[in-house]
Amino acid sequence: MASLTCDIGAFIASYDGNALPAECREAARIGMTDCVAVTIGGADEPAVRIAADLVGTTAAGGVPEIPSGRPLTPLDAALVNGVAAHVLDYDDVVLDGHTSAVLTPAILAEGWALDSSGAEAVKAYAIGYEVWARLVELEPGHMHDRGFHPTALWGTLAAAAACARLNGLDATQSAHAVAIAASMASGLVANFGTMTKSLHAGRAAQAGVMAARLAASGFTGSPDAIEHPVGLLRAHSPSGEPRLDFGDDALGGRWRLAEHGVNVKQYPICYATHRSIDAMLDLVRDHGLTPNDVAEIHVRIGRTQRLMLRNRSPKTGLEAKFSIEFAMASALVAGQVGLRQLTDDFVRRDDVVQAMTKVVTTTTDECMPDMPFAPADEVSVVLGSGQTLRHEPVALAKGSWGKRLSRDELRAKFIDCVGDRLGSGETADRLFGDLMDLDRVTSLRSLDLTNRHAAAKH
Repeated sequence: MASLTCDIGAFIASYDGNALPAECREAARIGMTDCVAVTIGGADEPAVRIAADLVGTTAAGGVPEIPSGRPLTPLDAALVNGVAAHVLDYDDVVLDGHTSAVLTPAILAEGWALDSSGAEAVKAYAIGYEVWARLVELEPGHMHDRGFHPTALWGTLAAAAACARLNGLDATQSAHAVAIAASMASGLVANFGTMTKSLHAGRAAQAGVMAARLAASGFTGSPDAIEHPVGLLRAHSPSGEPRLDFGDDALGGRWRLAEHGVNVKQYPICYATHRSIDAMLDLVRDHGLTPNDVAEIHVRIGRTQRLMLRNRSPKTGLEAKFSIEFAMASALVAGQVGLRQLTDDFVRRDDVVQAMTKVVTTTTDECMPDMPFAPADEVSVVLGSGQTLRHEPVALAKGSWGKRLSRDELRAKFIDCVGDRLGSGETADRLFGDLMDLDRVTSLRSLDLTNRHAAAKH
């Protein structure tokens, strides 16, 4: 039997990055740009500060914590910045998880340490993404159903692949890197709605950096760690029957990054709610709905979506990020679902709590081919008068790869997340432009990822 682990190692080491399709480059740039925005926006959240306090400052010239500029080791920077990237749940999502929230912190940390170029970072992102996507294809079930968070699971191997590429590891070393990463991959859906979910992304990024560095130093893993009868695929498989006939679709043949791209979030809440939010906001706007008008809100989503959205009666902003009841209530009460609504005070407001009790959710076992969601979300509203208002089924959320945001819309989200945390609007604008044109950046160290005035204090 061919070795998937070794095939991945060969792909990492040998693929000609200069042949990377333009559509892949665009997706990588958008994903990394958006991820930096939400990383800066989330940097002051309690979960991030706790993680940051756990690690020590290293000598000047270390990898910067974003956006404070505090110098950290590459491993610690990947951890802290990875937690920040995912803590708001505002980062992009695709396949079955959050690719950019793992890949970007790992690539920026290791790429900064190696003085990599922007073009090298884009290639590393594409390679990590392809490894992630290929592994997803080999499992017919959904990791969420087994209780595993795919971001933490596949993300660890993807980050190791990206960092192996940045380090210029050969095929054997790269295979060792992903094999090492396979033993560090974990993360539980049961921890959704708590600080630990953001830790999944940080730990996956950190583990990717560590696995590549260990492999570069001669550390070894099994050459069949992924496909072995007791390897990664079988050990984590929700179906119990992962595909092992992987030799017919080699990496680098077709580009999954070009096909699936990245889905940029419009709302800082679990992506399983986004299509329903789009529909509810349309109904509220088009019919001028108020909470007093509405008797019931009916939502039909996928069974796995319901599993993710575990909190029926959230009491905190974190819990509300995984509640379809809150998503619908916020859309009805506030006419938006944004950072201002994802607070403990708003979640506990009497009118919001009352609106949540009006939400009735049903599920379907039908599923999209590339994500564990229903083919479309359906939302209808029953008025106090008995009239029912129905929104057409929503298959694509605004911001998805099939319904992309314009550059101006991407910039608006970027500026909203960054605010004045980099010291000036001019700095934020320049960083947005550099990230959106990352292929032309000669060194990642030239990016304005920190508030230089604040960084000078460290």
